[in-house]
Amino acid sequence: MSGCCGPTTVELEASRQAVRLDDLPVVVIGAGPVGLAAAAHLAERGLDFVVLEAGERVGASVARWGHVRVFSPWKYDIDSAARRLLEAGGWNAPDEEWLPTGAELIEDYLAPLAALFGDRVRTGAKVTAISRLGYDRVRTAGRERAPFLVRLADGGELHARAVVDASGTYVTPNVLGASGLPAHGEADAADLVDHALPDVLGADHDRYAGRHVLVVGAGHSAATTLLALAQLADTPITWAIRAGDATRAYGGGEADALPARGALGTRLHAHVESGRIRLVTGFFTHAVERDGERVRVISRDPSGHERSVTVDRIVSATGYRPDHTIAGELRLDLDPVLGSTRALAPLIDPNAHSCGTVPPHGADELAHPEDGYYAVGVKSYGRAPTFLLATGYEQARSVVAALAGDWQAARDVRLDLPETGVCSSGLAEAQEQRVGLATGISGGLLSTPLPLATVSATAGTSQGGDCCG
Repeated sequence: MSGCCGPTTVELEASRQAVRLDDLPVVVIGAGPVGLAAAAHLAERGLDFVVLEAGERVGASVARWGHVRVFSPWKYDIDSAARRLLEAGGWNAPDEEWLPTGAELIEDYLAPLAALFGDRVRTGAKVTAISRLGYDRVRTAGRERAPFLVRLADGGELHARAVVDASGTYVTPNVLGASGLPAHGEADAADLVDHALPDVLGADHDRYAGRHVLVVGAGHSAATTLLALAQLADTPITWAIRAGDATRAYGGGEADALPARGALGTRLHAHVESGRIRLVTGFFTHAVERDGERVRVISRDPSGHERSVTVDRIVSATGYRPDHTIAGELRLDLDPVLGSTRALAPLIDPNAHSCGTVPPHGADELAHPEDGYYAVGVKSYGRAPTFLLATGYEQARSVVAALAGDWQAARDVRLDLPETGVCSSGLAEAQEQRVGLATGISGGLLSTPLPLATVSATAGTSQGGDCCG
């Protein structure tokens, strides 16, 4: 050993590892739609891979909003490589014009797809950290030739030639606090707060029926939860937003390019006008205080003025944020505002783009200084709520092409969508009559899951800042 920078044997070992690097699998984190799409493209290109899913089942996050019906029909919900692999195995695609629920996405698509990959899909495998074998973030010489080291919660470790992180943001919701910080006392009232937008018409009915509910947030997740709550008799509803009015939340109404989305805003507006839903504007959540079995939520606006509302339960529909903690020893180039890659940020900035105006993008825009590491899917968008599932599929295709060394294919990024995005207006209207109002989610379009606003007697039950749904 010699020198202040460490033993020369490390670099010699890195050289030996370089011979074996291509023999290692690509590790895909997350067995949701985009993670399994990446696996399908890896399988088609003959690249070895392992999919690690923290949950106990494929599509574990999707299962948590299984009652949700997406805006987009099946033909936009299935990745191209996944479709080819499934059809080769005798799979019959669902009705392409049907709007699936999250549960249907799993049962009719994700589960059959994962079954094709056998034990290369591992559930109950939570990734806690990613690094380079023998390298912390500081060491440079030979770094690109060192395998990735992926550590699991059970203490196990895997070595990988590359890592595709499709773990999403569903388990890291934004806080209630209006300034991006937790409201004072928020943690102490956690048992009275739902972040994942509950199934108020089904499994969670008893928690909400007859109780005063506060919904915080101005996105479509808030809107559809409010519409569901409005169907519960003797259930007072308060809706709190930071804005001075709810015009943006109502959307374009009948003039909206996406009729199902427009219907959402129109119905919500009607409930507010009728007094069924009490709207509180200019509400900046500052503190949460338990009051026996109830909770007092205090707003403090930028001028210091305070007011409060006391309720039984809170639904926090304030959006989601990425958690890059597991990649703390990797060299990431993150945009300081959104938490996406710096190259992707201007293309997805919600201040300038809706989901329909985000241009196609792929491996080049998703690349980090850490060669071989890519975040794809909704996690790649950071805090931007403009994500489309179809865009995530194209990300996966481009990234896998890059990992295969096919840079021509990787850079030939395309996204073909109908003029109104990926929502079927006529179908949405017809399907509402059968199974309830369609509301967009990450399974079909976006990062934020939204529950059905209405449910027929025979259909069973079926969740800030989303754009197309």
